[in-house]
Amino acid sequence: MSQIAGKSQTVRRAAKFDSLEQEAYLQLWRSYDRLRAFEDELFARHDLSAQQYNALRLLQAVYPATLPVSAVGAKLISRAPDMTRLLDKLDERALVRRERKAANRRVVEVGVTDAGLTLLDALAAEVRACHERQLGHLGDDKLRELIAMLKEARRPHEEAAGPWARGDS
Repeated sequence: MSQIAGKSQTVRRAAKFDSLEQEAYLQLWRSYDRLRAFEDELFARHDLSAQQYNALRLLQAVYPATLPVSAVGAKLISRAPDMTRLLDKLDERALVRRERKAANRRVVEVGVTDAGLTLLDALAAEVRACHERQLGHLGDDKLRELIAMLKEARRPHEEAAGPWARGDS
């Protein structure tokens, strides 16, 4: 009996993952970590974080209009726990401007400045090259398949999260 119990414990310890779902999740996490390193290096050269860059791109998409700070936070690819601090850093560099509209003084709106647009223009080719380094080896067909699979994996979790989370990000 002790021999059977011993074999059972050995088999459990030998398994790398508790489930196929766990293995898939950990593969996603490891891939994110490896691919993020390219992005971290790129944005560090420009004294930006990936979230700050994402916020600037969101504001560029609505330029010359502005967005409420809450909408910027909701649209970010990954959640930012402190939008005020993120925007403070961009504001210190004059990359964004904040304003309160007369119609509702409680809501802070944010927009990208000319300096922010200039930085985004300067970064455009480097960001494309970064993405090519990250995933270009997969080719168009595999990239389309990967995109579809990732969207399907997160779909049920975004449905309950509201309209901002269901974008094509």
